[in-house]
Amino acid sequence: MNKNKVYLLLGSNLGNRIFFLNRAIERLTESAGDLITKSSVYETQSWGYDDQPYYNQVVEIATELQPLTLLNLIHIIETDLGRKRTSNSYQARTIDIDILFYDVEVINTTDLIVPHRFLHLRKFVLIPLSEIAGNLVHPIFNKTINQLLEDCEDNLEVTKIGFSASEN
Repeated sequence: MNKNKVYLLLGSNLGNRIFFLNRAIERLTESAGDLITKSSVYETQSWGYDDQPYYNQVVEIATELQPLTLLNLIHIIETDLGRKRTSNSYQARTIDIDILFYDVEVINTTDLIVPHRFLHLRKFVLIPLSEIAGNLVHPIFNKTINQLLEDCEDNLEVTKIGFSASEN
């Protein structure tokens, strides 16, 4: 079976943020597929509220899982790592994993929208994504990640931390 190239955004702003990023990567590679590459870790002020800053990282995996199966697995990993889902989308969390791209597919269902519908508006997504896939073309906007980053008007500060999650 062919493996699909998937980009995921990992984020954590509760507890030991590096631990949660590392553990999420471990769980993904144990059950979803092979880790191809990962960005550095970036610290970003919280989107939509003032709270503990997020650590964010983008990973690329190769998976045989179909998109909704992958999404279900992600929800299991998030729950296992202590994420509590509420109706408030802007909340502190131990781990958040978003599917940014699934190959070059455009998916629009009630459960999953890919490419992620807000990625072009958020530097905390675009900066780590550009580090590992700057020339990737967004299938809807027909622009590279680097071009989307250049056009992005997000003013939140995104600061590169001097290591990737597995190095600490």
